[in-house]
Amino acid sequence: MLDLPKFKAAAVQASPVFLNADATVDKACKLIAEAAGNGASLAAFPEVFVAGYPYWNWIMTPVQGSRWYEKLYTNAIAVPGPEVDRLCLAAKENNCHVVIGINERGQSFGELYNTNLIIDNKGHLIGKHRKLVPTWAEKLTWTGGDGSSLKVYNTEIGPIGTLACGENTNTLARFTLLTQGELIHVANYISLPVAPPDYNMAEAIKIRAAAHSFEGKLFTIVSCSTVSKEIIDIMKEDVPNAEELLTRKNSAFSGFIGPNGAVIGEPLIDEEGIVYADIDLSKCIQPKQMHDILGHYNRFDIFDLRVNTAPRKNITFSDTQEDFRHKRQ
Repeated sequence: MLDLPKFKAAAVQASPVFLNADATVDKACKLIAEAAGNGASLAAFPEVFVAGYPYWNWIMTPVQGSRWYEKLYTNAIAVPGPEVDRLCLAAKENNCHVVIGINERGQSFGELYNTNLIIDNKGHLIGKHRKLVPTWAEKLTWTGGDGSSLKVYNTEIGPIGTLACGENTNTLARFTLLTQGELIHVANYISLPVAPPDYNMAEAIKIRAAAHSFEGKLFTIVSCSTVSKEIIDIMKEDVPNAEELLTRKNSAFSGFIGPNGAVIGEPLIDEEGIVYADIDLSKCIQPKQMHDILGHYNRFDIFDLRVNTAPRKNITFSDTQEDFRHKRQ
């Protein structure tokens, strides 16, 4: 008999200790313990929580922002690495699954990734997802990931997938996760007060989450960061009116969306904190009888989606001339 999991999930809405990886990991570990202490088996954290978002890309010139990129790079972390080990230990000690955004160092000083880590309740790093396409001004900071990280991970609480911020609007990326049996989707974001004046960021986040939940008949957990006074004060070093630019209502939304596309409980808007919801994956079954876009409500004789899941290689080394000729054929 099919017995789908039931569990409590936590969505963290918080700011990092800006550009301080060690202190931010300390904060994350405390929040994991708090969430688990309140009964959560899954804690979702914001995009690039370790150790912050490059807000300077939006409020400074590229030349001004260059020194801030250097600060971010030196506080980015390696995967695997000691900071990841600490997060895994916190997950294990608290018997809690964790999805958390980090800045991940690549192989060169110009290679930085917006990455989500997926850690199980045994403390194992079971996966990482690199954001496929940096959004707008983010291209000044991050390199895009590849299809190898478009995966769903089977855990004790169910199959988990994740996408970061704007890529939750990428229909093909979302469909790729759905086809792998995703029932728990973690969508993490940053608060972006510098959006156009008529853009309600919190509402836009909710719409994206509702679309994925309704189309895929699954649960979406949204975690968004906040802009702390610390971040604003640091940005004032180069932008005196940083407070005006980085302070705006309805810039952050954290909460839960059910398989019917409706919000579960009360979300957090702008304020730092943790919000909880009870998740029952059996609620994903009945809605699929109406619209199962992975099965009876699709036409795969008409549509054909192909996904390149091979890891990207920037360079291939050859030991011999003969080996080189063979690889070119």
